Parts: sequence; C-alpha cells; structure tokens
Amino acid sequence: MGNPMRIRATTTNGVTEVKALMSHPMETGLRKDPSGAPIPAHHIKNVTAKHNDKVVLAAEWGAAVSQNPFLQFRFNGGAPGDKLSIQWTDNTGDSRTDEVVLT
Repeated sequence: MGNPMRIRATTTNGVTEVKALMSHPMETGLRKDPSGAPIPAHHIKNVTAKHNDKVVLAAEWGAAVSQNPFLQFRFNGGAPGDKLSIQWTDNTGDSRTDEVVLT
C-alpha cells in the first residue's frame, strides 16, 4: 500500500539510530467527508522493526497517531552493512515492509 517508507539508520559507537517516515492516512473513524458521511477508520495497529531478523522494536498503535507518522528510536548493536526492516500492519489487514542497510 502507498509509498515506500523513508528509512535512515546510522550506527555510531555501537548505537544505531533509526528514523522512519511512513506514508499512511491514519483515519480515526470519527471524521466526516464533505457530504457528512463518516470516513471509515484506517490506521496502523502494529509496527515491528528487525535488525538482522531480530526484533528490536515492537509497538501497538491506535487511531490517535497522526497521518504519515514519523518514528525514531535507538538500539544497541548494529554495524554498517547490516540490514534493518520495518513492518506495519493496519486495521484493514494491509501491511508493508521496507528494508534498509545500516550506514
């Protein structure tokens, strides 16, 4: 679904910092369209980040997260050339996984 995530992951002194921008509408289900009809809920529920297939972040989100969410976190470990993947799943069953190589 949608555009790929923009992910940057850099390692300095054994600590990897990850910044990710996710493209998603994040509708709460409370808003209405111009005709007054409710806009159905459509938001990310689960986010998982893996470093070389090991989970380094697992999060459960709800409808209160803004459109096109930005995620930033750090974890110990990682070396240039390692792989980091981020996956999200939303309340409609859509999901997306993107991968980046650490620098």
